[in-house]
Formats: sequence, C-alpha cells, structure tokens
Amino acid sequence: MIVETTNDLTGVTAEDLGRVHVIGIGGVGMNGVARLLVTRGIPVSGSDMREWPALDALRALGAKVHMGHDISNLDGVDTVIYSTAIKDDNLELAEARRRGLRVLHRAEALVAAMNGRQAIAVAGTNGKTTTTSMMTNVLQHSGLDPSFVIGGELAEIGSSAHHGSGDHFVVEADESDKTFLLYHPKVAIVTNIEADHLDTYGDLAGVEAAFAEFADRITEDGFLIVCADDPGAMRLAEYARGKGRAVYSYGHAEGADLRFEGLKSDVSGSTYQAVLDGETIGFVTITVPGPHIALNSGAALLAALRLGVPAASAIEALAGYRGVRRRFEHKGTVDGVRVYDEYAYHPTSMDVSLRTVREVAGDGRLIVVFQPYRLYRTIAFEAGLAAALDLADEVIVMEVFCPGEQREPGQGGAALARALTLPAESVVFEPSWSAVAPEVARRAREGDLVLTMGAPPISMMGEEILTALAERRG
Repeated sequence: MIVETTNDLTGVTAEDLGRVHVIGIGGVGMNGVARLLVTRGIPVSGSDMREWPALDALRALGAKVHMGHDISNLDGVDTVIYSTAIKDDNLELAEARRRGLRVLHRAEALVAAMNGRQAIAVAGTNGKTTTTSMMTNVLQHSGLDPSFVIGGELAEIGSSAHHGSGDHFVVEADESDKTFLLYHPKVAIVTNIEADHLDTYGDLAGVEAAFAEFADRITEDGFLIVCADDPGAMRLAEYARGKGRAVYSYGHAEGADLRFEGLKSDVSGSTYQAVLDGETIGFVTITVPGPHIALNSGAALLAALRLGVPAASAIEALAGYRGVRRRFEHKGTVDGVRVYDEYAYHPTSMDVSLRTVREVAGDGRLIVVFQPYRLYRTIAFEAGLAAALDLADEVIVMEVFCPGEQREPGQGGAALARALTLPAESVVFEPSWSAVAPEVARRAREGDLVLTMGAPPISMMGEEILTALAERRG
C-alpha cells in the first residue's frame, strides 16, 4: 500500500501541531510517536480497540487514552495522526477530514518532530529495528542524548521513543508504504535490500528504485552507510556514488570500509575485530546471540565513527547493548520450558533467527508458534516461510494476521502448514487463538524452547503459554 501525502511541513515543528490525537495509539509505531510528542509537552490523546501493554506508561506521562473509536474523541483536537493500518473509512479519520483538521500520517508527524535536528534514518528489508536501537545506544552512551523513534522497545529503558536534548534524531525508516521517502536524512543506513512489500512495489526492481530515491534524499553534507555483504545494498552504493554521494560500507567482504575479522558467534553472543580503513580499532563484543546481530552492529559502529564518536566509546556502548523487545525476547521459563518471542516474519530474517535459536535450544526441542503477517506475503513467500519453519522440531501455524485483506478458504495459515515438510504429527494449523497455548502445553516437555514468532499480536501469546505451562505443572 502506498501512502499519498500532500501536507507541506516545511518549517513545521511538533509544537505547531497543537492538541494531537493518535488513532491506534497502542501499536508500537504509534505508541512511539505519542510518547515522543507527550514528552515534548504536547497535549496528546489517542484511541485503540484493545488494551496494549504500553498504554499504561502513556497514561502515566499524561496522554488521554480512549478505548474504542468515536468522533467525540476529536473534540478540541487540532491534529490527527494515523498509520497505514488505519483505513480511510475509519470513523475518526473520516471525521477529522470532514472537520478540516490537520491530518498527518505517522511519518509526516515524525518529519515535523525532526525539523531542526540531524536525522539518522535506518532502512532495509531486515535488521532495521536492531540497527536503529544500536545506533541510539551508541549515541546515548556517548552523551549525545539523541531523540529516537524505533519499531521496538529498547530493553534497557523499556521505551520505543524519547525526546532528547541533542542534535541527532534516530528513526527507523519504513519502506513498506514508501513513507521513508518523506525524510531528508543526514545519515542513511541501509542494512539490505530484498523483495518484500510486493503489494506496494510489484517486484524487486520496484523496491530497489525506491531505495535509490531514498538515497537521493540524503542531505548534501550527509552520507550513506551500506552492508558490503548484501548485493542489493551494494547496487545501491554504486548508484549513490554515481550521484556524487559519500558512501561507506561495513561487513566481511574485502573492500568494506569497516571490516569484520575473526567473527565468532555462539549462544552467548558474538565477538570480532573491527578494522576501519585497514587499521584495527578494537575488539567488539555483542552479548545478544546471532551473527546477524553482530553484522547490524557494524552499521551502527561505522555511522557513529563517521559522525565523530570515539571508537572506544562506541565499542563500549555495543558491549552493553541488551537488545530490543520482540527480538528473541525471553518471556519466562515454567516447568522446565523456556519461552521466547521473536518479531521475524520475512523468510530471510526467520531463517537466520531460527538457526540462532536452535543453538540456544541446545539438547531441547525447538517448538515454533508462527503467526503469518499479511496474506500477500504468506502467498508470495510460502516456500521460503515453510523452509525456515522446517528448521524447528515442531510448528504450530496460526491464521494469518491480515487486516484489510480478503482471505479465501484454504489460504493463509492452512496452506502454509501444508507446505512444511516436517512429519505430519509435528505440524498443526490452529486458527483459534485460545487453543494455541493449551496445544503448546500439551506438546512441550522439560528442556524444550518455545518461540512465538511473526505478526505483532503474537507478542501477547507468550504470557498465555507460560500460564498454560504453570497450570499443567499445578
């Protein structure tokens, strides 16, 4: 889905928005925008259809949260903020337009909040949230107090957004609906470029064309950071250099400006020697497991170095990085069964995540509860999704989370479950939310690792599984 925006936000700041109402305030992305604005002293209200975990924190900060959508929620409001998930017929969105209120997409609200700051925009098919959070961590540790909005909560502070006093504004740039093309970053980071969001772009060529336009929007004094190990990112680098942009690369590949030497990765994390322009600058330790996590750290490290952050400070910050919620987040252990949650839903990110989780599972079995995210993606990438899930010992496939999409009988989760090659008794399609946790408790045994994975709602399944395991033990 492509979002068409016509608002001229030149010179507009967050304070110019007046009283703000956020539709769908409980979601991670919208919650972050609301938190950013309310901590800037801007009056914020919002509405949602369910009680998300982060809403209590927003209320404590002074935001007014309504359960349910109603046109009366707009009384006294100057600006309404919505996301791509909100349809045009949403009664609050339609009423805001009828009243002539200022209506901004989430990304437009961020543009207003960024005005006057140096934007650092992190984009890519996979790894955006981790890289954005690492970048934020490094700048915070260096005393630069950046503002930030991330698509996940930093484990250290339990927040996805912050209004800082520094010059930098770090943002996770969403390419799914082309809203990342609203930004004019000083620093643009691209972790990788693969086929995704094909409902918006049609094919990989369309995706790459959008990233080229993203690179064109870097400020004249800015620069582009790309992964030297990713073919799509390197094609973008070649394009940007041809346009006269400053481009720096990171990774294992020969010729990378920041190169990894001697990478070692196990269940405790990763270590590598960082070599910048041929000179060793330090020994980097990442305590979050997965070589893909270590690779993302290279993007944050290189960007920070080019911004003038001392290498020792940046490396120390990365050593203290504790991850992002919903990125292999430990939910708890009950009756000898470990329960984790992971956001991955694209075949590539699922594959690398599950290979890491298998190592953590050790001698125990890996049981994956997967909720597919978007019908078009589930159909287009069915083979890749199935191949990734086949890395598990047992899989429970839920129905696809596809707001706004029409699903035909047999499509979605049922078709994906049939595509797996695991033994029939090791795969189950369970469309009923309430039946999933009891099914996990029936299958799991001491020493196993259960991983909930996929679309945003499944982040709440971990607590139900822990409860079901506790009831089983009792």
